[in-house]
Amino acid sequence: MKKNLSLFALLLTICTGFSQNSERPNEIKLNIANTIAIASVEFGYERFLDQHQSLEAVFLINDRMNYHSEKGSRKFDTNSFKLGYNYYFGDENPGSGLYINPFLKYRSGEFSEETPDVDDPGFAVPSITDMDSFLIGLGAGYKWNFNNTFVLGPFLNIGRNFSEEVKDRFSAIEFNAGFNIGYRF
Repeated sequence: MKKNLSLFALLLTICTGFSQNSERPNEIKLNIANTIAIASVEFGYERFLDQHQSLEAVFLINDRMNYHSEKGSRKFDTNSFKLGYNYYFGDENPGSGLYINPFLKYRSGEFSEETPDVDDPGFAVPSITDMDSFLIGLGAGYKWNFNNTFVLGPFLNIGRNFSEEVKDRFSAIEFNAGFNIGYRF
């Protein structure tokens, strides 16, 4: 966790070093949909390079693979860090309208679940999957920009997972969606 936070702080510092012509070149955001629906906290920082381009860093706490539930004796203990590039197609307000988002993502942690023992059904055997994995993907979304201060918008991401252990337990393809609320400064 400390390693992820250090990486997030370093990348945030790098992103803030880019020159900017906009009055409000920074944006912080929260994926409120996932926070409410699955108790996954996904917050990010976006630095605008110009009115159509930005770099983003997103930190995901309790990141779940394809929205798998934690019912029964299943538990995700995972965090992720995502770096992305956004290109906005809107012309009216800076950083608004339809956008695409190629990204790189790194997840760390583990998934554990208990399965019934084959020899003694009264006992459960713990099974742990190492969730450390690297993903590459593409996202798209739409962002409404209100007075270049508050922003709202839905998004959808699809990524390819490159961990054999994760692919064996879950899937090589991963989906993520949500609804961000943000503030520009």
